Amino acid sequence: MAHALRLARLGSYTTQPNPRVGCVLVEAETDEVIASGFHVRAGEGHAEVNALAEAGERALGCVAYVTLEPCSHTGRTGPCSLALIAAGVSRVVIAMRDPNPQVAGRGIALLQGAGIAVTVGVMEQEARALNPGFLSRMERGRPFVRLKQAMSLDGRTAMASGESQWITGPEARSAVQRLRARSSVVMSGIESVIFDDSRLNVRADQLGLEDHPLGLKALVARQPLRVVVDSHLRLPLAARILAQSGRTLLVCVADETAAQAERRTLLEAAGAEVLALPAGEDGRVDLEALLRYLAEHEQANEVLLETGAVLAGAMINAGLVDEMQLFMAPTLLGGEARPLLALPGLDHMAQQRRVEIRDIRAVGRDWRITAVPLASPDPQESGD
Repeated sequence: MAHALRLARLGSYTTQPNPRVGCVLVEAETDEVIASGFHVRAGEGHAEVNALAEAGERALGCVAYVTLEPCSHTGRTGPCSLALIAAGVSRVVIAMRDPNPQVAGRGIALLQGAGIAVTVGVMEQEARALNPGFLSRMERGRPFVRLKQAMSLDGRTAMASGESQWITGPEARSAVQRLRARSSVVMSGIESVIFDDSRLNVRADQLGLEDHPLGLKALVARQPLRVVVDSHLRLPLAARILAQSGRTLLVCVADETAAQAERRTLLEAAGAEVLALPAGEDGRVDLEALLRYLAEHEQANEVLLETGAVLAGAMINAGLVDEMQLFMAPTLLGGEARPLLALPGLDHMAQQRRVEIRDIRAVGRDWRITAVPLASPDPQESGD
């Protein structure tokens, strides 16, 4: 199963909107690996089908190790559970059930109904960690949101003028490119896009994945959807983000005025797509409604949030950030520089927003901190 999980990770940058899945076929008596496969991209063979094609007649009587329950429905490809049955495998070991309502135990039932022994739950936590976005979309109806920020040692992200290039070194920037490549959506706020004239695209020459078996061309064939939260459609018509390959979606507050209609027409002519959503309580775009739209209409699994203090703080306050990736550079920008997060209303220590640090590691000359925001302040921290 560990081998199947490693194979599944090879599809980390290409399977959207499908989950990453790996499959290993072994000879039942000797545990010799007969064949293996992984899902590369939507519309092409699933992991089980690719492994079976490699095995041919040797698949008869073998044991299949799969990182996700074999599908039971026909989409752009046929059901993998039926393919395993037709190949005559004797046993299927599955890391986890598929939360997709179109599967959700049906694949397991088909296998068992055909007399195939099924084991479920082997390395399940590792399998869940492989597909946080797909699971979030299926179980919560919204994508998994990963907040990425680059900061100085004193917690600043840009000079007071907005200048921010470059705080971190090339190794950290390459890591960010890989985060973009694995994401369905790269999202930012209008202020950040205006100040940096951001492109928010994936650049093959900065990925650092020259040895990937799929090749760099395949890894950048799908550019993530670029989403700019632009409540009042202030994006300049000449912004570089509109000149990139792939799609750029501007999300504004619904406004029936003639001025917004005219501005929308100009931006769409410049290459943008515009989505108008109802305003939240603060008069800005309803961020939860936006995430649910991305899950339902764009089949977005993972959202990479690359933005400034205001939108980042709003997402955290709304409980919509699942993971933080903070790149900390060994430099100081001073007290006048821009802060990491805007979190208004924190006046007492009891109101502090706690996070759980999951990992800290060096990336070139910088440090990468992986943290998870906690739902509420730690009660043990609120006393004397």
